[in-house]
Amino acid sequence: MAEIKVKKNVKRSFFEVSAPLTSTKISLYAASKDELVNKIVRLDLTRHLRGKSLELAFRILKKGEELEGEPISLILAGSFIRRMMRKGADYVEDSFVVDLKEGKAIVKPFLIARNKVSRGIRSSLRETAKKYLTDYLKTRDVRELFSEIISNKIQKDLSLKLKKVYPLALCEIRVFELIENKK
Repeated sequence: MAEIKVKKNVKRSFFEVSAPLTSTKISLYAASKDELVNKIVRLDLTRHLRGKSLELAFRILKKGEELEGEPISLILAGSFIRRMMRKGADYVEDSFVVDLKEGKAIVKPFLIARNKVSRGIRSSLRETAKKYLTDYLKTRDVRELFSEIISNKIQKDLSLKLKKVYPLALCEIRVFELIENKK
């Protein structure tokens, strides 16, 4: 059995971590700033986005003397998706890896059609969404992408593009997660 060594009588205090994408200041409790480096912090953005249950994960990095959160993933809560689903409507979801300007990411779009649709329309929606997202995400940097997903800009543009195939009740990016970052 391995023993875990615990430092006793170490004074802990709160350290401020800035999250550039959100206007909130995060205070974390630790013995030192170095203890917080590479820790992952999850923020619930539901109140800021008027009920859209979005969870943002940050990896804490030390820049000079300041601690800063670098975004690594955005996940839409399953409860929000279940709330948006309606009886008699089909949904389309997909999962693929996209090359970004500074790395790679997993993208999982989620679309809800207004009515029941055929398999051909669902596959056409899936292919159109994948093509649009891969072309769009290639030219943007990571921070810009996270802020555009939070502000719903990408989803709105995608919805307008997919409306030509079939009108949608909901167009969201369910998961956006960095696999590798060249920065």
